[in-house]
Amino acid sequence: MKYEHFLKYAVVDLEATGAHAAAEIIQVGIVIIENNQITKTYQTDVNPHEPLSEHIIQLTGITDDQLAKAPDFSQVAGEIYDLIADCVFVAHNVKFDANLLAEQLFWQGFELRTPRVDTVELAQVFYPTFEKYTLEHLAKALDLDLTDAHTAISDAYATAQLFLRLQAKINQLPKEVLEKLLPFSDNLIFETGMLIEAGFSQAKPFSPATFQMVGDLVLRRPQAITEPRCLSDDFAVNVALLGLDNREKQAQFATLVKDEFASSAVSFLEAQAGIGKTYGYLLPLLHLAQDEQVIVSVPTKILQDQIMANEAKRIQDVFHISCQSIKGPSNYLKLDAFVESLHHQDDNRLINRYKMQLLVWLTETETGDLDEIKQKQRFAAYFDSIKHDGDLSEKSLYKEVDFWQVTYERAKHSKLLLVNHAYFLERVQDDKAFAANKILVFDEAQKLMLNVEHFSRRQLNVTQLVTLLEKHLTAKLPVLEKRLLENLSFQLSHLVTRFYQNQETFVTTEAMAAIEQTVKELLAVNPQWRLNGLEDLCLLLSHHFTDFWMESMLENDKRQTYLNASNDELLNFQEFLPETRKNYMISATLHISPQVSLADLLGFDSYHFVSLAHEKSSGQRVWIDEEMPNVTQVSEEAYALAIAERLCQIQNLGEQVLVLFNARATMLAVSDYLDDKGVPHLTQDKNGMAYNVKRRFERKESGMLLGTGSFWEGVDFVQSDKMIEVITRLPFDNPKDIFFQKVSNHLLAQAKSPFYDYALPLTILKLKQAIGRTMRRENQRSAVLILDNRLLTKSYGKLMTDSLAEEFQLSSQKFAKSLTEMKDFLV
Repeated sequence: MKYEHFLKYAVVDLEATGAHAAAEIIQVGIVIIENNQITKTYQTDVNPHEPLSEHIIQLTGITDDQLAKAPDFSQVAGEIYDLIADCVFVAHNVKFDANLLAEQLFWQGFELRTPRVDTVELAQVFYPTFEKYTLEHLAKALDLDLTDAHTAISDAYATAQLFLRLQAKINQLPKEVLEKLLPFSDNLIFETGMLIEAGFSQAKPFSPATFQMVGDLVLRRPQAITEPRCLSDDFAVNVALLGLDNREKQAQFATLVKDEFASSAVSFLEAQAGIGKTYGYLLPLLHLAQDEQVIVSVPTKILQDQIMANEAKRIQDVFHISCQSIKGPSNYLKLDAFVESLHHQDDNRLINRYKMQLLVWLTETETGDLDEIKQKQRFAAYFDSIKHDGDLSEKSLYKEVDFWQVTYERAKHSKLLLVNHAYFLERVQDDKAFAANKILVFDEAQKLMLNVEHFSRRQLNVTQLVTLLEKHLTAKLPVLEKRLLENLSFQLSHLVTRFYQNQETFVTTEAMAAIEQTVKELLAVNPQWRLNGLEDLCLLLSHHFTDFWMESMLENDKRQTYLNASNDELLNFQEFLPETRKNYMISATLHISPQVSLADLLGFDSYHFVSLAHEKSSGQRVWIDEEMPNVTQVSEEAYALAIAERLCQIQNLGEQVLVLFNARATMLAVSDYLDDKGVPHLTQDKNGMAYNVKRRFERKESGMLLGTGSFWEGVDFVQSDKMIEVITRLPFDNPKDIFFQKVSNHLLAQAKSPFYDYALPLTILKLKQAIGRTMRRENQRSAVLILDNRLLTKSYGKLMTDSLAEEFQLSSQKFAKSLTEMKDFLV
């Protein structure tokens, strides 16, 4: 179907009494676009002859008094129809606006049959790396004029700008890309695909200066490498060239990094959060490194991406220094697998829309890193089918441009290489030369300990293995093989049953010995079973582990059961590392206690520890709630209710509130209480993954965020000028945790106290890190409330408060007084 005769577009937004089919229109906004220009606007209120809900009043700002003076829809239906009848109907979520308006017009004798275009789906295809596609988010990302959100004319005007931006982007894409998109365009809602048809009719072939055609795909051509510029020996000069402000603490830290470079010992550098440590170590090391590569390892892929997108990119742009980030193969798109998926027409239109997104993304990405696609988790199975497996055929058309292969090769020659702790450990295990004679920096090095522990473990998905064994048992097999497979399936299923029914987490050595014997007998009969589904189990059994335990996880709404294996001895990280040019361990928290340090636990017998003096910030204060019930003396339900009651009062202060939990169950229970009370908030996992809810919180979609896990020490809140942080419980490690028990045994063997020399100091460090999450720059103000009175009642409490008082302004009082003081402090 051709639409060239439609030169006019009516961009429509409606406000209504609700989002349901029986809603009444209360406001209409229309923007007419002709020849890529906005030529006319129209707006009117509509009297719905029914009172508005409080939610709609709060959302739109429209009142019953305002609408009482407005015309009935029957009085404006004719002029609305005349305005849009010869136009393409465009809206952000066109299904709602077009259906509602068409129905209301129909009852007034007007039949609206124009084509419909949805800017939500177009934005999803042509802006593939955005996190969200609400009009507010797109307005911010694309700098659209949305001065009065949720009023019809303002939303319609912003949508019209978005539509013009989308048209322009489509028209700029190479003809070869649009040709690939056309077969999938019918998967877009209504006639949305017409814009791709129109763009294709006018498109030009790809420009070899910007793109390259490989096989059937148009890819962005890599940027040419420019000659690097020398960094100055003066840190202040480098900072000025980057356009950054001079910061005294950052400069002091950079001097420490520089002074430690000549030392052959491992340097443990401790400096408080918020001073700009990343530039503080990058700039002096990139200056000092001659032919050596600087490898920076960080705890998470999110932090890796953040440094690459911010500090590394800025250094690359200004100094033309080659910077590269690398992750495991499965993080990258495998072009062969993607092309194969294009040849298969899926029944699921949303998967086909993802294919369109990826075709557009390939014209933009220089990395092929699938983490750039922020919404891929919605169809994880499809993305699992196209991610790289580390294997590349010599006959592949895409061998020379394969993202994983190109990244791997670039990583060898880049001056700065960014990795995450997990990747570093896996890579060095397989290839010692990767880190040999390099300059290593472990940022947030306190996280390395747990990464090393996870690396030394093995994990087996028992749910998947039992399913696979049952599938094999349906085939014709020799009698002995079948009996052995049945026995193995029974043994594994028995572990799962005992785990769920009897809460038996730990697996006995006898049970593991029986499984190992069955596997040996099976492989003796037919060695091919090692390659036919038992690879992970054989790997787990071959390492002679001493500790085995079960755990379960919810993945893609399905419960998965895992068998874990570990050794009772800590892995010696010093022995694991090859000989390096220089090694730095950097964090805000490295010294655990006078008796125990991170260096000790990692196995370093020779090292140099330097700490930059901490300073109290006048912009942050900490309160301890004296009236909070003792967490060890009340039920979880009562404690959750006490938290929720306080949060209801805190939200009345009108500031952004971050609430940190130790337990997911408590967090969700508090969230349910807040829902019952009508308190708007975002909850990790319930409203999205940690990264997504943080971004929504920073965009002020809600004034309260409930989080756990990474929010304690891996997430910073730099943007908010004022914040309240609520710490619901002291972050003690679970004494039953395998790693905690392993460290405890290690310390007991050295006649040290696991609690006073490790558990308690580590809790203090975690607490300090948590408090620092909301104080990341000098002009921020942060009020922190701790809802755990064990700080005041337990014998160890004074040790904790004395330590906190060294770095923070600390006081304890009744909740009501704390609330008043926080309000005054944040003014």
